[in-house]
Amino acid sequence: MDNKEMIECICVDDEPLAREVISKLIVDHPRLKLVSSFSNAIEAKEWITSNNCDVVFTDINMPGVNGIDFANAIKTADTLVVFTTAYSEYAVEAFEIDALDFLLKPISPNRIAKTADRIDEYYQLRSSQDQNLLEHDKGHIYVKSDSRLVKVAYADITYVEAFADYVKIWCSDGKRIVTLQTMKNMEKELPSNLFIRIHRSYIVNIPVMSEVKPSTVHIGTMELPIGKNYKDGLMDVIQKNRLR
Repeated sequence: MDNKEMIECICVDDEPLAREVISKLIVDHPRLKLVSSFSNAIEAKEWITSNNCDVVFTDINMPGVNGIDFANAIKTADTLVVFTTAYSEYAVEAFEIDALDFLLKPISPNRIAKTADRIDEYYQLRSSQDQNLLEHDKGHIYVKSDSRLVKVAYADITYVEAFADYVKIWCSDGKRIVTLQTMKNMEKELPSNLFIRIHRSYIVNIPVMSEVKPSTVHIGTMELPIGKNYKDGLMDVIQKNRLR
């Protein structure tokens, strides 16, 4: 999509009304351009093999080839995936394949606008990033960002957020560092005595957690979700640091 004014999209949904609603949301947004729509993933995949688009808005619960399998099948294409579904339980599986966004139906124009902003941000980052790189020093990590190495103290990192095939490192001074990196590698490289993964999309700095609730972690005014697959590990850390 680099240097283009419009973000070219396709819509895939087996329900005619849902497809019509999402298509209209795309058409009505000034930055999004609907180039085609499909009632099933098979036709959409065939279209992608000989055509280009920037983003696929796809339902998940579809007959035949579902949205998850469809997204996996087009991974080699230079196309972002945004899932549109009425079922929140698909969220974890959706982000496992680096979906850019996950939209719960009914979808509002404001929510589509946020997705368009994320798409813009992604392409701006991609145009400015080189290969990923992480290097260590005592108490610090060096991160490749904007074609330079940035030294980040562990103590300054509040949390790490997944962003498609990038990560955002949020710092205590409000600064955000974006690098081409996977969450799996970040989890491996950050010291486990200081950082813990609480969600598929979040790694937090343990010492800066101000409050832990049954389903969220608080860092100051920021509230982050706890994924069910990560809750036991987080509770183990809490128990080890709890007053007896």
